[in-house]
Amino acid sequence: MFPTASLTAFNFLLLAVGIAADPIVIRQAPVSLPFARHLNATGSNDLVRKDQARAKNLVAVCEAKESGALGPDAIVSVGVTNIGVIYQANVGVGNPATSYTLLIDTGSSNTWVGAGKPYIKTKTSVQTPNNVSVTYGSGSFSGDFPTSPPSLIYLHTLLGTEFTDTVTVAPSLVIPRQSIGVASNSTGFEGFDGILGIGPSDLTIGTLSPAVNTSIPTVTDNLFSQGAIASDLVSVSFEPTTTSSIKNGELTFGGTDPTKFTGKITFIPLTTTHPSSEFWGIDQSIRYGASTTILTTTAGVVDTGTTFILIATDAFNRYCTATGAVLDPATGLLRITPAQFANLEPLFFTTGDRTFELTPNAQIWPRALNAFIGGTTDSIYLVVNDIGTPTGAGLDFINGYTFLERFYSVFDTGKHRIGLATTPFTKATCN
Repeated sequence: MFPTASLTAFNFLLLAVGIAADPIVIRQAPVSLPFARHLNATGSNDLVRKDQARAKNLVAVCEAKESGALGPDAIVSVGVTNIGVIYQANVGVGNPATSYTLLIDTGSSNTWVGAGKPYIKTKTSVQTPNNVSVTYGSGSFSGDFPTSPPSLIYLHTLLGTEFTDTVTVAPSLVIPRQSIGVASNSTGFEGFDGILGIGPSDLTIGTLSPAVNTSIPTVTDNLFSQGAIASDLVSVSFEPTTTSSIKNGELTFGGTDPTKFTGKITFIPLTTTHPSSEFWGIDQSIRYGASTTILTTTAGVVDTGTTFILIATDAFNRYCTATGAVLDPATGLLRITPAQFANLEPLFFTTGDRTFELTPNAQIWPRALNAFIGGTTDSIYLVVNDIGTPTGAGLDFINGYTFLERFYSVFDTGKHRIGLATTPFTKATCN
């Protein structure tokens, strides 16, 4: 969540599932919500820095918990959807509902509104005794804003009050009494209204005051507990794209969409290695080609909010050697020649009892979008980058958007696992 625009329009999902106000209901079939991607790069190596800041912030969240820094006045750092590549949906709050443009993030768990469009109280709005304080970015703070340049720390903050209210994912999918944060002060969220957090609910611990040790059920948790969906999980589908703004994603609550993946879904238990265990973490190894080990089996996370595939520094150096790539100062990405691309070998990600192949084409940034990252038209850039810490830190990789657009993913809270499957786009050559 791990958090930091002009935005495209959203479409409400047309659904055939509803829930009654009473708690006794029949669980329904999975419900899908389309969402849009928007590329918000500003040139230079902005995207890489944001990804690396997001990775650092994950560790900072865990360190704050371990150190006992979660006091009544604490402001806790958690992650947010990467503002370089953002995923957005329309969600209604209240009755009658006001529509808010929210970012979708598997790396954070608080749901917020009011960062842009003001929160409108209705007959279903109930204020709780709690304040909410969440900082999205590479660091935490309290009191005055830090003096470090925002371009270096990517600090984004939401301060406000907890309400419970009716949340409408679509006209026929309504969640009563969902906890939401209502922003009274926010920075870094210009152009949109808040966040729909679908990460593990434990990430919300420490974000309330005075109820600092309270965990807030996520939207997915409440859909399950209220009987609206059959399983406490959400599935995510992306499609590779060569345009900067497009509706190319889908969230499916309560199950999976068989039209979005091929073969079977492999389920991987969540890692027990700290700090990856605090998030959607798994154990994984990475191999280049037939026999070159890039990363031995270690812990990391799967995250919709990270743009690139980040790996430990020593693994990154091995990847550079294997591919012959050089660091491009303008973009912060690795660059290869056409001849090197012709010889580029697949990357193999082994997790659980299965190996997933990331093809050479999937390892490169879409060439049609080079200008958006400050690159040159004819250059070839790789999407694997340095996480900034050596192997053994407990967060040794992040499988971000450029991985997930080739594989279907399932975030299963109820069974403490992540599912991965191939898709019709796993071996696409569109980049």
